[in-house]
Amino acid sequence: MTIYPETPMEASAVSDLDSQTAYWDAAATTKRFTHPLHTPWLDDVERSAAILDYGCGYGRTLDALEQQGFDNLSGVDTSPGMITRARILHPTMRFAVLDTPPTLACPDASIDVVVLFAVLTCIPSDDTQRLLIDELHRVLKPGALLYLSDLLLQNDQRNRDRYARFAEHYGTYGVFETGDGAVCRHHPSGRFTSLLAGFETIDTRRATVTTMNGNTSAGLQILARKPAPRHQTPAR
Repeated sequence: MTIYPETPMEASAVSDLDSQTAYWDAAATTKRFTHPLHTPWLDDVERSAAILDYGCGYGRTLDALEQQGFDNLSGVDTSPGMITRARILHPTMRFAVLDTPPTLACPDASIDVVVLFAVLTCIPSDDTQRLLIDELHRVLKPGALLYLSDLLLQNDQRNRDRYARFAEHYGTYGVFETGDGAVCRHHPSGRFTSLLAGFETIDTRRATVTTMNGNTSAGLQILARKPAPRHQTPAR
């Protein structure tokens, strides 16, 4: 898989609210991400498979994949600061800054697995989330895998209060502002079902996740497949 060299970020296909590049650049050296990689889901994937981590941050998940023997790994992110940190931590891996997210330089049907960890929580708007999932569908091969991990609506009083406080302002229940300046989104499980309507769900699992600001949250992981033509055997 080829990740083309990035050019300076100019016009973006999405709003500032849905990219928040300045926030993520500032957070690049301080935040810690913890969504777990459930490796049994990838047991049948060839170690040479082309794997793309969309929203790779500083490369934590790619490092875990490399430890599992995968050797064709690439990561992209909207934050130059995150990519700089990723390159320092993992100098042998391939990273690129997204110039016009969610558009990827990858050709159609060129990727075997896309990893999408804690990305939708960073994209408040319905339209941009849909654009992203459509773009990932485009670059995945027929029969290829999408591994999504994200955060559900939480039931504790702190979260319910902030969902209610920001619902009118942002127009979506579950979108909220963090104390350090990010705008994030938690989702009902049905939101993921809707977004992945063009995929075949293989498996789901619940996960307890420590957020970037140190709070314990309920997460959902989904392994889905881009449907293959009926005459084609899905690639694993």
